Amino acid sequence: MAKPGKLYSVLFNKCPRCGVGDFFITKSAYNLRNFDKMNKQCPHCGERLVPEPGFYQGALYMSYAFYVAFMVIYFLIFVNFFEQYLDYFLISIIPVLIILTPYFYRLARRSWLALFITPAEEPQP
Repeated sequence: MAKPGKLYSVLFNKCPRCGVGDFFITKSAYNLRNFDKMNKQCPHCGERLVPEPGFYQGALYMSYAFYVAFMVIYFLIFVNFFEQYLDYFLISIIPVLIILTPYFYRLARRSWLALFITPAEEPQP
């Protein structure tokens, strides 16, 4: 059976090493009490998900890249499909970004760690 890859682990809140254990404690990014609570270790393979203090400062750059990419795509959709309503772009972008903040926070952390963790090899029979 094929093992899930890094993209799967980033998109579906899984450990980048084993692809099975949960990265964050809650599955939903919109559980606002616990959206930022991470497991210290993977519950399945034991991989440390917090390698060192300050490790996730680099995730700030990932988060920034996700925000910029989203805003560019959002703007291009408005320009191409809703040109006469371009004022609504300016009115809607702030609430949309606020709503997406927990999701981008978690996505950036998972992406940042996935850059540094090599997926585990499957044992050969």
